[in-house]
Amino acid sequence: MRRRPLGVAAIAATALLLTACGGSDDDSGDSATATDGGGGTVRIGIKYDQPGLGFKDGNEYSGFDVDVARNVAEALGYSEDQITWVEAPSAQRENLLSTGQVDMIFATYSITDARKETVAFAGPYFVAGQDLLVAQDDDSISGPEDLEGKNLCSVTGSTSAQRIKDTYATGVNLLEQPGYAECVTALTAGAVDAVTTDDIILAGLAAQPSNVGKVKVVGNPFSEENYGVGLPQDNSTCQQINDAITAMIEDGTWQELLDKNVGESGYQANQELNPPEVQACA
Repeated sequence: MRRRPLGVAAIAATALLLTACGGSDDDSGDSATATDGGGGTVRIGIKYDQPGLGFKDGNEYSGFDVDVARNVAEALGYSEDQITWVEAPSAQRENLLSTGQVDMIFATYSITDARKETVAFAGPYFVAGQDLLVAQDDDSISGPEDLEGKNLCSVTGSTSAQRIKDTYATGVNLLEQPGYAECVTALTAGAVDAVTTDDIILAGLAAQPSNVGKVKVVGNPFSEENYGVGLPQDNSTCQQINDAITAMIEDGTWQELLDKNVGESGYQANQELNPPEVQACA
């Protein structure tokens, strides 16, 4: 049973009280620590190229990760205009945190023991799993074992497709593309039979207006990825962020944001793992 969380107003009040007890170590005055909601900005790392999760279009930022980040920032006492969004590509996330370029990261950032050696995590706020995206009318693929002799697309440098070849279907033919949008284009053109990565990433792609009705997420995840909020190891905000995530889950905001961003794809999150239970801050 989940413990009853602090409400958003109470969390914000706690954040402001903490601010009154101590200032920021940043002499520039251009940014603030994540308990300084009364002034300054909070720098949040997100993906810019993942529709439905973290996406930048001009000066607009959208996606489930972005909306969860907005709600957490509000709980910490920050208004929308106090958020500075920073692009956080996968390979740069640890460096962005360790060098102080961001205060927190919401960017499909899986919690792992190896990463915990250099960064801290709040959450998780979502549990994803590797899955497959196929054509809407294709009922021949229900899992990775069905890919024997078929064509599979993933992004250059990703281990997702190779994992399928090594573990589930040694005869699958792999195609690499620079981005998942290119993989979906190959799928809708009939050049490949499936695309693979985390299920919610696939759902975000399937929810794009140009793809709705053409593709679907199989819905049979075969891994477990706990998306956490990346934080500096010396942070003082992990528990507040956990409280904010728990509050979102309890009051229905979490589900609303998920439906808003990927609902058009027909995707249903793994109900055995979602909504997630946040982990104790270490």
